[in-house]
Amino acid sequence: MSAPEPQPAAAATLVIHEIYASIQGESSFAGLPCAFVRTTGCDLRCTWCDTPHAFHGGTRLSRSEVLERALAFGTPLVEVTGGEPLLQAAVVPLLAELCDAGRTVLLETGGHLDVSGIDPRVHKIVDLKPPGSGEAHKNRWKNLRYLSPKDELKFVLLDRADYEWMRAAIDEHALHRLGPRLLASPVHGKLEPTALVEWILADKLPVRVNLQLHKYIWGADTPGV
Repeated sequence: MSAPEPQPAAAATLVIHEIYASIQGESSFAGLPCAFVRTTGCDLRCTWCDTPHAFHGGTRLSRSEVLERALAFGTPLVEVTGGEPLLQAAVVPLLAELCDAGRTVLLETGGHLDVSGIDPRVHKIVDLKPPGSGEAHKNRWKNLRYLSPKDELKFVLLDRADYEWMRAAIDEHALHRLGPRLLASPVHGKLEPTALVEWILADKLPVRVNLQLHKYIWGADTPGV
């Protein structure tokens, strides 16, 4: 058997902002114990971003050390988030290694970078950006073809205009028939969840209201949760 090809140097290490255990605060996995790997760096600047502290800094770690630290918490669920994880080449093999270790693996990504090369065992949570984010022009719509029924599309909504944009996107791209679960998230402290629920019920949209559970438990500005 031939020796495996060596990994490129860029895929051997990651710049990590934090690795910690908490409960999953969002998605259809909300409430479950989860280990989080938060990478450093993001090429988007959403108006409502709640993790600007992850834009810079961090510690460079070997991929094997990141894997070991994430698995050490013993949680069946692991999420790789950021920042924007897919800016770092080592994230793709790390996701596969977490799956190989028997974990249920979530990837939180901004939706503007290619997800076609992600291990199919990974649950991709793709964050489509409405106009209120200031980054809607960067959405990579061709990513839709690489999503499966176990994946999720998340819309973080600032106001009624963002809601109307989401509703139009669901219709235009037939997202309710595409397969992935649809999540509608109000920007914490900006859009009242009651208003969002009323709009969804009135329009009978096939979406799941997705509140940031960790912010209701620990507060909006508490890091590492």
